[in-house]
Amino acid sequence: MNMVKSLILGSAAALVAVGGAQAADLPVKAKAIEYVKVCSLYGPGFYYIPGTDTCIKLGGYLRVDVLANTNSDDTGNTSGAGAAGNRFTNGYTWRSREDLNVDTRTATEYGVVRTFFDATFSWTTDSYAGAGNGSTIYSPIGTTQAPNNANAGAVAGGTVGVYYAFIQFAGFTIGKAVSQFSTPWANYPGNSYDGLVGGGGTITGVNQFTYTADFGNGTSLSLSAQDQTQYYQAGVQNLGVLTSPYGASDYAGTIAPDLVAMLRVDQAWGLFQASFAAHDNHAAYFGGSELTGHPDDKWGWAGQLALSIKNIPTGPGDTINVQGVYTNGASRYNIQDLAGSAGANTIFGHTNLPGAYQSIGFGIAPDSVFIPGGQQQLVTTYGMRGAYVHNWSPNWNTSIYGAWAQVNYNSTAKTYICGASGTGVDGTWGAVFGAAGVAGMTSCNPNYSIAQLGTQTQWTPVKNLTFSADFTYTHLDQNYAGTLAFPGTASIGKPAAVYELKNQDTFLLLLRAQRNW
Repeated sequence: MNMVKSLILGSAAALVAVGGAQAADLPVKAKAIEYVKVCSLYGPGFYYIPGTDTCIKLGGYLRVDVLANTNSDDTGNTSGAGAAGNRFTNGYTWRSREDLNVDTRTATEYGVVRTFFDATFSWTTDSYAGAGNGSTIYSPIGTTQAPNNANAGAVAGGTVGVYYAFIQFAGFTIGKAVSQFSTPWANYPGNSYDGLVGGGGTITGVNQFTYTADFGNGTSLSLSAQDQTQYYQAGVQNLGVLTSPYGASDYAGTIAPDLVAMLRVDQAWGLFQASFAAHDNHAAYFGGSELTGHPDDKWGWAGQLALSIKNIPTGPGDTINVQGVYTNGASRYNIQDLAGSAGANTIFGHTNLPGAYQSIGFGIAPDSVFIPGGQQQLVTTYGMRGAYVHNWSPNWNTSIYGAWAQVNYNSTAKTYICGASGTGVDGTWGAVFGAAGVAGMTSCNPNYSIAQLGTQTQWTPVKNLTFSADFTYTHLDQNYAGTLAFPGTASIGKPAAVYELKNQDTFLLLLRAQRNW
């Protein structure tokens, strides 16, 4: 009997064990897959991030540029090797770039919270620099690497740039974005050329804290504090440091951001904008220590008016964009950071003057200049830029564009630089080059102007794929005359010789292919 009971209990235990094992092997119900859903709140291209109420859009472009007669990517050949006009000036410069941007938006009880990020990854050919002994160095690598860019393609050999990184919420913009002073077309009223004078730019964004009030009917007002250090410091030049006739940059640490106000009216017919900026010029010391003293701060300012007229009678989508600007002690709001050498032009050219080796032209546009023991003398500029864009068809358009800027020094600053005689002998020119070096200078005047004229044609054979050709001519009209015994510069192969002081002309051609996505 006990044996039968044991068999029955053992069989029951076995059945329970088997049943438990089978139950453990049963499939567990999987968590529902959260598929990506289209977000139609903010336009095409947005999707909900799975599991959230935040919408995201990815975008960007791939761009390839080839430029003729310049050593930089479309900012002009107005200094350095690009302006040498010899074997150190590139016949072409090539750049390939990928741009990536991420746009996120979330609806909240206070309105939309937006973040925007834009970065670029670029590889640009550069140029060789002379060592002064018959050898050259490929300039991005320097003297420690072999020529021909041994690290070509590496991250360290190319560039990674953060253009925009900002938050927008309840009317505030906080972070790195285009300056509120700039127009919606920024540096491009109808062109791809980066180097136009005649207005503010900051294509790659500037750190800022901005509040924008929207009054409805396309009218808005923005008030902004923005960082001045990266893009809006043209130079507070200490003429007591005689590294050049224009002294040396002598900035102190940051103390005050630029203050910007912008009023915009945006309608179906076009746009009107008025911008104002206040800019503090904060210099360090006259000499090497605190004991030497310093000049007082001087606030400069800039004002700009802009107008866009859309759908003019010449054709559907045709546009005219124009703007004008005036600055006093805030030169970069006119001659922006990508404008050639941003107001530091040294261009070489030909000459027919007997006894002169070549010609040279100068145009320098700081915010202020001063001498030890003196106060800052603010530099004044004014200018304009504009373009007319005509659409031949949905696939073809052509623009004609131009820009102009004038740079003026006050009488005190001119005396510092050119001396009381006005010949440079008793000014900083004579101190740098010696009386013999400037003996042939018949007129010393640091005022100058830049004029630019160009045309661009674009072909878009399919959506988001565009091929462009952009030709730009630049004229430097400087006010020095006579000759200069220039000491030469080994890095671009210019010898010590007598050069004629003369106006200069340059040009460049951009060919571009771009695929947006």
